[in-house]
Amino acid sequence: MNALLLIDIQNDFLPTGALPVPEGDQIIPIANALMPRFSHIVATQDWHPADHGSFAANHPGKKPGDLITLNGPPQILWPTHCVQNTPGAEFAPAIDRARITHIIQKGTDPAIDSYSGFFDNGHRKATGLHDYLRAHNITHLHLLGLATDYCVKFTALDARQLGYTVTLIEDACRGVNHKPTDVADALTEMHHAGVHLIHSPLLSI
Repeated sequence: MNALLLIDIQNDFLPTGALPVPEGDQIIPIANALMPRFSHIVATQDWHPADHGSFAANHPGKKPGDLITLNGPPQILWPTHCVQNTPGAEFAPAIDRARITHIIQKGTDPAIDSYSGFFDNGHRKATGLHDYLRAHNITHLHLLGLATDYCVKFTALDARQLGYTVTLIEDACRGVNHKPTDVADALTEMHHAGVHLIHSPLLSI
């Protein structure tokens, strides 16, 4: 059984948002075109409390891009984004939300960040995504969304660790690219982990 995972296609990650991913809005038409081909469509949603430890604003003297340690794992500090019950945390209005069959909220614990749709960054708590997929006998995941070098990558890597077949729809992802090679490095890392990299016109399910 196949499922489509939409990773963090939220207002704050669009070009006008608090943490803009360049060209992030350009993946939305591709996502909408692919959705009718899947009976299971799961959307992940960053859903941070205002006091989240990944926000630079919550660390006096720090700024976005600084690196700290947050309860164990290293943590890049980000602008305040995707705060619970704010417009920035909502899904992009152009997404065909009516086709989404399940939503996974992540990043809800202020003490640790959660890039992956499956676990927090320390792999201490699960989000419930794995349980949902197992309950629906889903074994093959097709991923798209934001951002390639963070939440998409870590979701794909965790999915492989959990035994899923994973296909990344590369043209339906965009990256932050703090460093010029971040997206390319992420794609290489996913490929080496066994993730299939394709473009949407070649998708067959």
